[in-house]
Amino acid sequence: MLYKLSTIFMCSLLISFASCKQQSPHHPTSNSAETDDSFTGLPGVRTCFWTRGPVSKDPYMNIAYPDAGVFYWAAMFTIPEGAQLQLEGEFPHSRYMSLISYDGRGAPIESIADYLIQPDQGAINPYVSGNNRNNENRKYTLDILNAPSPRSRQEGVRLADPNQLEGKSLEKQLSNTLHAPEYAGGQQAILYRIYVPDQGKNETGGVSMPQPVLTLASGDVLRGDEACKALNASQPLLITPNAVGVPMNKYRELVNQADKPDTWPATVPPTWFLQYDRKFLLGIYNGDLPESPRKSTGGFYPNLDNNYVRTIINRKHGSVFVLKGKLPTTPKTWNGEEKMSAGDLVYWSICSNQGFANTRVNDCLFDEQVPIDKNGFYTIVVSREEDRPRNARVECGIGWLPMANDGDGAGDEDVTVVQIRNMLASPTFDEAIQNVVEIGTEKDIMGPYLPNSFYTTKGAFEVFFPCIL
Repeated sequence: MLYKLSTIFMCSLLISFASCKQQSPHHPTSNSAETDDSFTGLPGVRTCFWTRGPVSKDPYMNIAYPDAGVFYWAAMFTIPEGAQLQLEGEFPHSRYMSLISYDGRGAPIESIADYLIQPDQGAINPYVSGNNRNNENRKYTLDILNAPSPRSRQEGVRLADPNQLEGKSLEKQLSNTLHAPEYAGGQQAILYRIYVPDQGKNETGGVSMPQPVLTLASGDVLRGDEACKALNASQPLLITPNAVGVPMNKYRELVNQADKPDTWPATVPPTWFLQYDRKFLLGIYNGDLPESPRKSTGGFYPNLDNNYVRTIINRKHGSVFVLKGKLPTTPKTWNGEEKMSAGDLVYWSICSNQGFANTRVNDCLFDEQVPIDKNGFYTIVVSREEDRPRNARVECGIGWLPMANDGDGAGDEDVTVVQIRNMLASPTFDEAIQNVVEIGTEKDIMGPYLPNSFYTTKGAFEVFFPCIL
């Protein structure tokens, strides 16, 4: 059953996709005699079309396991019958951008990744390997259709050459098309992502947000506020309650099983799970791990260009959790490099998250933030701030991620979820998460790229890993 989640209700729950209008403190929307004159609006850039977001780590809106190096905006709209919708945008100065359509349960339908988008005449796509990342003419135009996707493209893998697409004629024809079929009462939903804006650029990557251009059945062309009004872009969300998290009663049922230890499902040594669909996610707790044909659909508004592995940890096993693994090669874009380079992946990150009911990110490290040794191996510590080893810092060659003091944010202060992303793997990177096709073979396929991990204490870690400056 779908519920109409009103703006007021969503704002009261602090759910990040809510369309909480920014009001002047001198023009309150409430009839209450008491007002908070300190409120100046939620942070971040929004438009009449992109009204929900940006989601990311605090101080931005934080839900549905955002990556701390990423900014996410959501648009909910309805294309009028007979009308045509286009988005006119500029490629951001960033590692990656995409637009992905979703259904009412937050499950992804179709992704159009940056490097596949054909730029406008005379423009350059900066995400194609070897292209100039700082070219000034970076415009593109996308068609948004209210129709199911006809694609069958392999997800999570970067095509070697976007000009040699599988199913050439169909893919080329659809290269600048995103299918966003309606659900519930005719609502359509897309998310816009910008990963790692170049240093010195704002959350939009130094460009304007994509703007809607609506051509009505009459031939009239609407832009800006007029287009947003015709698209009903300020409509309330029509989603299932579990689209952005496991319902609290269900989560408590999963973690409080009579025949399980109080640390369940955290194990020693830790068990890593691929991300499949929602049923598989629940199976981590109840043991029902069905075979799932499509990866990366079990999270909360996940990115189809990523494949994920995750483990659930519990500090009752030890206050300091240590991971040692090999870092895949990726493009280096943070400092605004001139050319887009290639690598094993387009992007890699590791995140510390709260539980599946809370779905907040504590923090993440993306590839360029991770210290590695001469052989490309990293050591990363996950702990509370109070338990952080003194040598768990970059200058000692060790990364650190925090645990939240309230743990999973839903009653167990010792629980944390650790998740690793592999984005758009190269077809030649055999150890990518994307190549794991059978449950239980994660380590066999990924080898050193799936980290070895163990629990220890603050004092023991400081002895085991001396900081030699």
